[in-house]
Amino acid sequence: MSSSLSKGTTAAHGEKSSFAAKAVIFDLDGTLIHTAPDLVQAVNLMRRDMDMPELANDLVMTWIGNGAVRLVKRALTESWDAEPDADLFARGHALFHDHYLRGVSEHSEPYPDVREALNELRARGLRMACVTNKPVVFTEPLLEELELDQFFDSVLSGDSLAEKKPHPLPLQHVCELFRVAAEDAIVVGDSANDIKAAKAAGLRVICVNYGYSQGVDLTKLEPDAMIDSFRELTDIIRLTA
Repeated sequence: MSSSLSKGTTAAHGEKSSFAAKAVIFDLDGTLIHTAPDLVQAVNLMRRDMDMPELANDLVMTWIGNGAVRLVKRALTESWDAEPDADLFARGHALFHDHYLRGVSEHSEPYPDVREALNELRARGLRMACVTNKPVVFTEPLLEELELDQFFDSVLSGDSLAEKKPHPLPLQHVCELFRVAAEDAIVVGDSANDIKAAKAAGLRVICVNYGYSQGVDLTKLEPDAMIDSFRELTDIIRLTA
């Protein structure tokens, strides 16, 4: 475990670490917004239309985090990485797309203290971006309908660039866009993808201990810090000189 994490970053874990930065890059699903209810609903509506039984919410939640295409494939095969028949996938993906687009923010909501923390970090002069593996067709209306789009200077979706997380390209792109060095940027996420992408790009990474970690013990991947809520971000992130 890294030294910064072993110090602890929550009141429950001991003394808080402090991080100076010029930019913060946030994951979306499971970090900023609890999107699982609408994703699960879209998956089960898709399966209903295809005369397939509904799946348990907890099972579908373990499949979130690698983009809509992989989520649909997992929902059709009930397997982590199996490939469905091409025609079956094409039909399922179209149905999922329509259902999720209609209800992208029906039951989803920001996690507690997200708005307040984003407001405070922006007031301090930090540049902020949202980088997600969710396709842009879902990302933009979700952020707009929940009125979070106003906080971000840049939003990158899973299909915005040639690569998506855990590849470092999206994070590197944001650093170049903001003209900040990797050491001056911090990633805030909830999954192994966020940690792997951040480490590959040379960025520090803070993980929330809620969200969609796909059953992975994130502490074993050695993020720089773990936090219980967004309230802690305003205590540990400050604008660097």
